[in-house]
Amino acid sequence: MDFLRPSTLAEALAVKAERPDAVPIAGGTDVMVELNFDHRRPGALLDLNRVSELAEWTEADGKIRLGASVPYVRVIAELGEVLPALAMASRTVGSPQIRNRGTVGGNLGAASPAGDTHPVLLVLGAEVEAASVRGTRLIPAEEFYLGVKRNALEPDELITAVHLPAEAGPQQFAKVGTRNAMVIAVCSFALALHLDTREIRAAVGSAAPTPRRATAAEEYLGGELPWSTKASLTDSVKRRFGELVAEAASPIDDVRGSADYRKHALSVLARRTLTWAWNDFQKGERECA
Repeated sequence: MDFLRPSTLAEALAVKAERPDAVPIAGGTDVMVELNFDHRRPGALLDLNRVSELAEWTEADGKIRLGASVPYVRVIAELGEVLPALAMASRTVGSPQIRNRGTVGGNLGAASPAGDTHPVLLVLGAEVEAASVRGTRLIPAEEFYLGVKRNALEPDELITAVHLPAEAGPQQFAKVGTRNAMVIAVCSFALALHLDTREIRAAVGSAAPTPRRATAAEEYLGGELPWSTKASLTDSVKRRFGELVAEAASPIDDVRGSADYRKHALSVLARRTLTWAWNDFQKGERECA
């Protein structure tokens, strides 16, 4: 196995063009597990740790450009105010050691249905920045996930950043695991209330071959929320929203939980996160358009 160590992004893209079989590695929290258990044996590893361009984030024109190698611990510490749901999801990833090394870019590259950040990227309308020697393109998060551990990258492309809106409105993320820490999600759920457009976005994780939005639940809730009065939500609205979220999932039975349990848990997570997000909206000073 070759170990390739470019020092600039241009060099990394050139190496990836020459060696499309090379597997990118930054934190290594997914790749090294696969190597250690002999589940994967690539011809080369492409170490991106010396590529400083991938390890920074910037904000401009109401958008955050999050470098692919920015670790979860920095998302939590530096972006919790403008990307609260992403910070919430980042806090649930592994252990402190994993959060110091793991990245959103790595989560995207692995494309596991159970990846903690995926539902958040969907509800925020994120775009994945993919680069190659041929140029750079933005892939909407909804088009990025193609199947279990399959994504929309071309063989010569690297994930260089994720583009997300700053301060999009009340956001929530929650997941269920078999224990409180160091756990792969049995299921997860993210919710965002986009105040300017009065749009609801909801997405499920670890409950289908890919993370996916719960569009029927979004449409239902969009017509039921008392935006103008900020009145409290009725139990019937929360319950129906939870039912529609569960219907959006197509989970399997596995060692972490049954399909029926996942659907039940998603309905509970949906009701809880809706309550928390709406409470945030009621307390907020900003009025929706």
